[in-house]
Amino acid sequence: MNYIEHFKVAPGSKVKLKEIDPSFKGSHKDHKAAAEEIDHYQKKLRELQELLYAERRHSLLICLQAPDTGGKDGVINHVLGAMNPQGCRVAAFKQPTAEELAHDFLWRAHKVAPGRGEVVIFNRSHYEDVLVVRVHNLVSKEVWSRRYGLINDFENALAAHDTQILKFYLHISKEEQLKRFKERLDDPTKYWKISEADYKERAYWDEYMKAYEEALMKCSTRHAPWFIIPANHKWFRNLAIARIVVEHFETLDLKFPKPTVDLTHIRQEYHSAAEGG
Repeated sequence: MNYIEHFKVAPGSKVKLKEIDPSFKGSHKDHKAAAEEIDHYQKKLRELQELLYAERRHSLLICLQAPDTGGKDGVINHVLGAMNPQGCRVAAFKQPTAEELAHDFLWRAHKVAPGRGEVVIFNRSHYEDVLVVRVHNLVSKEVWSRRYGLINDFENALAAHDTQILKFYLHISKEEQLKRFKERLDDPTKYWKISEADYKERAYWDEYMKAYEEALMKCSTRHAPWFIIPANHKWFRNLAIARIVVEHFETLDLKFPKPTVDLTHIRQEYHSAAEGG
């Protein structure tokens, strides 16, 4: 299976999240059966990210969006954590600050976008401004409906600067979300993640799904595709994202750059120093 083509939202296609199985797990029976493949792709991620960092010809922006408990932190820890922290960072998009609200809605995204050689993961992203603001009527429809085009223009500008963009929607069921909420209530190490807002937001599930669907349809482009990742099984979510990132890296023909110094001269200097004690 080509994971890129299988999970990608084709530009201009219709999206109905109810028709996509969030429990899909490919050909693997369970986590144990997939463990070797997951390990393989994590190692490949580290190797290819090192090439990206050394070559400094491209950058990579990964956007993660999901309902609450969808697994954004898990992806960062278990998949993207395989990368070298040097050259890789995470930007979290929480409630906008006063400074951010004083600027256009894309300002806070642009200032943390990756430079050449970098991988940046957006934990939530600029898409919050066509999701939560839409569901909760924080701005008018006239305002948020214009933002799809502005987002596409923004991402196109990044792509023109050799930024590769991969966007992942982590697709879980409403039932799975409730199960994960209970796990948090039963695990003292996860109490800090609990907020009343999480449960209140469940009342808006259908509205959020409509908002996600429209964002996925209007903003999946050739240079910045969306991928819908079945995420009820955490191990399959991790495998799918790791494979897609690796498969995309491999299309870039990344290479270590040529040396910028005369290696023959450097070797001579080394031998002279070694012989001189």
